[in-house]
Amino acid sequence: MSDNTHETVHDRNFINLNERYELRDWTNSLGVTELELREAVAAVGTSADKVRQYLASQSNN
Repeated sequence: MSDNTHETVHDRNFINLNERYELRDWTNSLGVTELELREAVAAVGTSADKVRQYLASQSNN
């Protein structure tokens, strides 16, 4: 993976909360706040699929 922080191409299978550009991209693509994203990752790990499932289940409650 490139260290170019202007790139938006990164591993779409995992969420890296340590990169500002990934936080920006993931919050935009998932339609959540940074706090919501961090809570989801804390609950289910960095798998993008699991985070999507978690967020979907939270919106149903």
